[in-house]
Amino acid sequence: MSSTRISCRVNAPRARVYRALIDARTIATWKVPTGMTSHVHEFDPREGGSFRISLTYDAPTETGKTTAHTDTYHGRFVKLVPDEQVVEVVEFETTDPSMQGEMTITTTLTDVDGGTEILAVHDGLPRGVSPADNETGWRMSLAKLAALVEAGCSS
Repeated sequence: MSSTRISCRVNAPRARVYRALIDARTIATWKVPTGMTSHVHEFDPREGGSFRISLTYDAPTETGKTTAHTDTYHGRFVKLVPDEQVVEVVEFETTDPSMQGEMTITTTLTDVDGGTEILAVHDGLPRGVSPADNETGWRMSLAKLAALVEAGCSS
């Protein structure tokens, strides 16, 4: 099992960033790599609350983990510290043994001059998930998050 660690500085207050981490409508907008669309099936943002999300490739040539062109994952919120941290445990819905297993995503928010430092640590990547691809996807998603919260568009 491997990990990725990505940080991003945004020009927005921690409270706004935190809201974007726990709002289903906002999640559907930012927590999806470029070239994919998101559908939030279920989302209960409380400790112990669950979620289920599908990401579908725009290009018909891409291959999904769950179906031909879709990656579906489900999980639960393990820890929510308002304006500071979100810890989620997620798992792909797949029959491919190399893509199976729980992953932990810990997102920590810290005040920095003029904004917030976001640190996203993704632990326990299944052996079939390339850490480089995971990092690229997270960088795309965090860029979308930054654009949303800097424009004041989170709920």
